[in-house]
Amino acid sequence: MSARLNHLGQPVGIGLEGWEGAKRPERAVLDGKYCRLEPLDVARHSAELFSAFQEDRSGRIWTYLPVGPFKNRDDFEHWLAKASASDDPLFFAIVDRDSGAAAGIASYLRIEPAVGTIEVGFITYSPRLQKTRAATDAMFQLMAHAFDELGYRRYEWKCDVLNAASRKAADRLGFSYEGLFRQATIYKSRNRDTAWYSVIDSEWPSLRSAYEVWLSDDNFDESGRQRRSMTSLLEALRH
Repeated sequence: MSARLNHLGQPVGIGLEGWEGAKRPERAVLDGKYCRLEPLDVARHSAELFSAFQEDRSGRIWTYLPVGPFKNRDDFEHWLAKASASDDPLFFAIVDRDSGAAAGIASYLRIEPAVGTIEVGFITYSPRLQKTRAATDAMFQLMAHAFDELGYRRYEWKCDVLNAASRKAADRLGFSYEGLFRQATIYKSRNRDTAWYSVIDSEWPSLRSAYEVWLSDDNFDESGRQRRSMTSLLEALRH
């Protein structure tokens, strides 16, 4: 942890005298290699998203989210209308380039331009999006936009500590675990202990390179299998 001494001899944080703040994200399209993130829109995305989410017959993708599962399209569209009108969280539909259909959602939230922190969350991947190149590309596009275009210093990921899949994803995507916030909130009438993760701006250039290598055509064989995993690429960065 970097520090300096003030005039009293006390250690204080590094100076940020030139800091002017980050930009607030807008409703803009983010174009990736395997997906496109579009501002969430009920008329444009509701039918495709409802169809994609219905493939999750058990409703397990909603277990650790404050809403869902939705049994009918009317209920889903009612929630979607509120989500699409929100500025924080700011929701995006994840559109798969091959099919041209929306297959998941994600959002920016807890947006604080003045101090340069932003969180990615409410990540909801339908079965057809899970474990695809588009799924990783979506996370890359949101992180790249936050650091490279909007100028954020800190990019956060938070989840229920019991959500093993989310914690595994945070590790795979290059986030650093920072600790546990006990009894941080309540949702669906139950307690949530929250696991905190982050990426900071000084880590981003190397992490960006790892994403670019993983997403490149050369990283996949004729059968579509990856040659190098994100985990192995991140391990190389640490050594």
